[in-house]
Parts: sequence; structure tokens; C-alpha cells
Amino acid sequence: MTDQALTRAEAARLDIEDKLSSFRERFYIPDGTLYFDGNSLGLLSKDAEASVQRALDAWKTYAIDGWTKGPEPWFHLPETLGGLSAPLVGALPSEVIVSGSTTVNLHTLLATFYRPTGTRTKILADRENFPSDLYAMHSHIQLHGRPDEDLVLIEPDENGLMSEQTIIDAMQDDIALILLPSVWYKSGQLADIRLLTEAAHARGIVIGFDLAHSIGALPHELHDIGVDFAVWCNYKYVNSGPGATAGLYVHERHHDKAPGLAGWFGSDKDRQFDMAFPLTPARSASKWQLGTPPILATAAIAASLKMLHEADITAIRAKSLQQTSYLRKLLTHFVIDADLGGNIRTPIEDSRRGGHIAFEHEDAVQLAKALRVEGVVPDFRPPYTLRFAPAPLYTSYQDIYDAVMIISDLLKTGRHHAYSKERDVVS
Repeated sequence: MTDQALTRAEAARLDIEDKLSSFRERFYIPDGTLYFDGNSLGLLSKDAEASVQRALDAWKTYAIDGWTKGPEPWFHLPETLGGLSAPLVGALPSEVIVSGSTTVNLHTLLATFYRPTGTRTKILADRENFPSDLYAMHSHIQLHGRPDEDLVLIEPDENGLMSEQTIIDAMQDDIALILLPSVWYKSGQLADIRLLTEAAHARGIVIGFDLAHSIGALPHELHDIGVDFAVWCNYKYVNSGPGATAGLYVHERHHDKAPGLAGWFGSDKDRQFDMAFPLTPARSASKWQLGTPPILATAAIAASLKMLHEADITAIRAKSLQQTSYLRKLLTHFVIDADLGGNIRTPIEDSRRGGHIAFEHEDAVQLAKALRVEGVVPDFRPPYTLRFAPAPLYTSYQDIYDAVMIISDLLKTGRHHAYSKERDVVS
């Protein structure tokens, strides 16, 4: 980079040219904060706030009739939001439903698709997968009375990254199901979903993905690629609030399957209030719903999804790539090349990078605490990773520049050493 490219004036110029910059005004950004934790919890938008207020007003005005009356009746809300979510994951509206939590949805789909029979008894995953997904997979191994060894976990390479070829090589005749993240949460590495899906299907293996760290950050093509199933949350890049109702996808070729776990909201909507037994399931992804949807936890999702469509996911991805590349260059110049320690684990190639940068430093715990005091909010993941996620809808280039200057100053002065090396309970 030239000297000019390393100045705050250049960051200001990039902000002026940013076609998505106007969206920032629609978010509540805490005073004095440079927020880079949208990959854990997205910020509240004024649009989402208004959407939640509408749900409260409907409850106040219509009471029980809110299920069928008002501007956004609740009874069909999961299907309505599934239709709004579908373009973000590259699916048909009938293949998507907003329901449950990510882990509950994963349990529901594992109960449907993991059916160990004959020699196909194992689940293939990876050691870097999010712990809740690993816990869910392990529990299904146990429920089927299978040994722990039937959960096959691929290890990362010497750079802390996952090799698609290593995963493909592990797709042996004893694998019944594969579950992988679309973006590995520690490293920010983006999986080659098409390559992995085609390899799995060529071997007769069902494959699913956890899109928690990619939905709202980049486009997907789940239906065209033929991915069997997927799950995700809506509180990260979708900005729908803490504990927001999650989403799931099931390819239409599987819609004749019975749900492995069933509940009354998985009913055919015309039959649900017949209260009949046995279940008459919906003829879409709706059948994988369980209980009554939590309306207040779902209320912000419609407005948040509409904002993502307004911004356009292709434009969001383009800005995300530009911002993560810019962040990487600044960290490299002002921190790593300045002999202040650290390295960047996230792949440099656009095609292998998700929406965040994983910066590793031996003082990561102390640095994370010092940054919070200085108004910079990343998150820490053990043993020594700081994750920085520029959110294209509200993060400016000047935010990125200022954050790197603070990191550099803390490491130069050693002020971060005043903080404990023990991680906080929530980090």
C-alpha cells in the first residue's frame, strides 16, 4: 500500500464513495464505540425497533386475534419470513422456514437425516466446528447407541485452516451424514460449499451446513448446488436481536420425508386446528417446525430481512470483502510488520474469506479487555484469537482505521498488560 492509502484521509475518502453508507444512520451505534462484533450480535436498527413495536401494538390491540388479524398476522409469520429469507440462502420459499433456535433446528434435522444403517453409521464433521453443533451431533450418536468414534472430526492444518480435500478424503463408505459450517467461526475461512456437496453426493452421503456466520454477509446457492439441509441464526449479520428466532432449509426433494421430531406447528396449516392425531404434516419445510413460534423473538426479522434486500446481498458482499481486505492491510502494516506481534489466520483470498478477520496474538485476552475500555468491541475466542467483523450496513472505513490505530497504540505502549490474562465469563 502507498503512504496515502495508510492515512485516515484515505479512510474518509472510502466512506464518501461507499454506496451503502446511508444505512449506518438507521442503526443505533453505542456512543463512543467502534463496533466489530456483528458476527456475534448485530446492532439494533430503527427498522427492527419499529417492527418489534408493531408486534407489541398488535398484541395490545388484537390480543388472541393477533394470530389472524393486523398488518402482520402471526399464524403464517414463519412461512412469510421463510419466503423473505429464501433469496439470502439461494432457496425456494417452500424450502425455508423461520423457527426455533439454531441448535434446536439442527437436532430436528439430524433426527430426520441421520439414520445409521448397515455400514453407514458415522457423522463426518470437523474439530473447528461451533461447539453447540458438535454437542448436537454427539448426542445423536449416543441416542443411536453408537460409539463416540462414529463422530469423525477432521483436524485443521498447521495454519489453523480446514482443507476441503482432507474432508473429501474422509468421505468413506461408512459416513452417513456430513455437517460443516459455511464459515469457520474461529478463522473466518469460507467453505467451498459446491465442491463439498458435489463430493458428498457422488458418494451417496447427505450433507448439511450451518450458515450462522454467512447469512446476511454473502450470497448462497443452496438449492442450485443441491445442499440437503442447512440451519442458521438471525442475530448476527441479519441484525434481528439477541436470541432471535432461527431458520432452516431443506431441499424440496426431501419434502416427502417425515420430520424426525414433530410438533403441532409442523402441521398442514389448513388442518392444524383440527387437533387430529396423527399429524398431517405440511408439504414444505414448514413440517420441521415444532411448537408455537415466539412472536416477540421473531418480530424484528421481517424488517431486518427487508433492509438486507434493499441493500442487496451482492453489494453487501462486495463491501464486506473490501472492508476485510482493508482491515487486513492496516493490521499487517501497523501491527504485524511493525514488530508488535500477531498474525492473521483468515485466508487472504476473497473466495476463501467470510465476513470477519481472525487476528491472533499471544496477549489476546488482555488486548480484548483493553480494547473494550478504549471503545473498540471485537470478541475473543480461545486460546488467542480476536475476531473483527466489519458489518457493511453500519461499519465505516474510518471505524476500521481508528480501531487499528488504537490496537497499535496499546501494543506499543504495553498498556494492555494492566489487564488480567483470565478471560471473562462471556467474551
